[in-house]
Amino acid sequence: MNHDDTAMHAAPDSTGMPSAFELRFPCLSGTGRALSFPCDSTGTVHMDSLSERALNNYLLARALTGRDYGWPSVQASCRAQG
Repeated sequence: MNHDDTAMHAAPDSTGMPSAFELRFPCLSGTGRALSFPCDSTGTVHMDSLSERALNNYLLARALTGRDYGWPSVQASCRAQG
């Protein structure tokens, strides 16, 4: 896994429109990276719309929450802003 201070953004959903929100898992190590995924306003990630790589990263972040990643939060997506 590449450890840098940038966030990994999953591809937008299958509609081609960027999501207005993202679910962000902060990295608990100082050298890691946060992971973020497009979601709705309640934090629901539509896993069927993720690429294989993004889906694997999403499942990894969920499995390692509290260990390698902090609890996720819903944030406005910078890609959806104009």
